[in-house]
Amino acid sequence: MTRTGSLGIGTTNPGTWKLAVNGNIRAKEIKVETGWSDFVFEDSYNLPTLEEVEQHIKEKGHLKDIPSAKEVEENGIFLGEMDAKLLQKIEELMLYTLQQQKEIEILRQKIGELQEKQ
Repeated sequence: MTRTGSLGIGTTNPGTWKLAVNGNIRAKEIKVETGWSDFVFEDSYNLPTLEEVEQHIKEKGHLKDIPSAKEVEENGIFLGEMDAKLLQKIEELMLYTLQQQKEIEILRQKIGELQEKQ
């Protein structure tokens, strides 16, 4: 342990980290305290269209707000931040699914009306 209260395991230089481990870590549980992504469900949230999502994937090769494989390889990730971003994408997927279900119900109704006219 250094005088600054930082601890290095497998390293003598923890840098700016309170705990730096040069090696694998095994734990039964890790609690990460960070912001969360429920803002996706607020009326003010601007859900990208699926066309915008597709365009971003074509241009960048990954989802918006999610780092590329190269970025992760070079910089790693912060688990709490990444969990929040992944939850954001799951919540966006749920909104797309709900939109599509409403469209399916409208189409079923229209098909039923057309079949009744025949």
